[in-house]
Amino acid sequence: MMGIPWDDVVVIQQGKHPDEPSIVTVNCPDKAGLGCDLCRIILEFGLRVTRADISTDGRWCYIVYWVVPHPASLKVDWESLKTRLLSVCPSCLFSYHFNQQSTTPSPPPIYLLKVWCVDKKGLLHDINEILCNLQLSIQRVKVMPTPDGRALDLFFITDGMCISSELQLAGPEYGHMQGFSSLQPAFAEELFGSELLDKASLHPLSQDMKTLKKPTVIVDNSLSPAHTLLQIQCADQKGLCYDIMRISKDSDIKVAYGRFSSSVKGFQNIDLFVQQKDGKKIIDPEQQKTLCSCLKEEMLHPLRVIIVNRGPDTELLVSNPVELSGKGRPRVFYDVTLALKALGVFIFSAEVVRHSTQERQWEVYRFLLEESSEFPLTSSKARSQIVDKVRRTLMGW
Repeated sequence: MMGIPWDDVVVIQQGKHPDEPSIVTVNCPDKAGLGCDLCRIILEFGLRVTRADISTDGRWCYIVYWVVPHPASLKVDWESLKTRLLSVCPSCLFSYHFNQQSTTPSPPPIYLLKVWCVDKKGLLHDINEILCNLQLSIQRVKVMPTPDGRALDLFFITDGMCISSELQLAGPEYGHMQGFSSLQPAFAEELFGSELLDKASLHPLSQDMKTLKKPTVIVDNSLSPAHTLLQIQCADQKGLCYDIMRISKDSDIKVAYGRFSSSVKGFQNIDLFVQQKDGKKIIDPEQQKTLCSCLKEEMLHPLRVIIVNRGPDTELLVSNPVELSGKGRPRVFYDVTLALKALGVFIFSAEVVRHSTQERQWEVYRFLLEESSEFPLTSSKARSQIVDKVRRTLMGW
């Protein structure tokens, strides 16, 4: 039997100064995908991992994250963060073998929140900010403006804070929103294409972003008799730790030891000692090539952002991969609406839907934008400004 006091499973040491990272330590039995689950929760709370150390023997893990709020003015509910992190840690009161036999948890219930109010610029972000502070995660959203200047906003949410007694369970209307409107082939290829490393884009990266984003992945099987070493260098960006651990989880790659070093001149160095699910090294050249390609693509394009014409209207499309567990990426809706509010761009309507390709499932955020004198949407310069601002906000640059 293995066990430690429950209060010691997750320990958070808050930074003494605003510019000093807080340290989150997790010490518990291991389970498949635990690192991904922890990073996802940290990202949900608006925190950025600046450094991390991961160590596990397959039975017990010890993980340390150095985190900072992003933006720096963000107020973090550290007690709620600890509670959420504890919720994904295997119980320390049972044996390792018992925990390995755990069943897949049932999906959380979906609640419906209806907001009927006067429409205005930045309204969606203001509502979203309140929901995030209450730890209510948006799964779907439908915004429907009316001719009298009001809007009916439908938020389909999951509850991370156990206030569900005040919420209404979603009915059949949630199932009706599972579909996805068809996209023109060129737009679908832009959003969901699997070969984006060297391909021309409808909205290519700005020059400074091109210079910064040059990910490299080196596979080394000579340093360890039991593990494959992945040496990664890439641009430091928000959600990087989550993206890498998500790929590991969905690819059935076990991380035995990992170090995410502090950013130097905008770049982060990462060393991961990994094994396949069967405990063997990654020897097959094709497997190595596939894994490296996947990591590079996700580091360069963890989210795809384009502006397209939708009949006479202008639509902003943002997409990101969905975990095999069905969970989408945290805070995307929050960041996109924040960027549009900062630019003064009015959102006429919005929705969040899912789309499936042969390779995976995607989450797609669709925003119909309203024309204004500040941002004439027929102007390619204005469109590029919007895409660039949204990308930078999502990536934390």
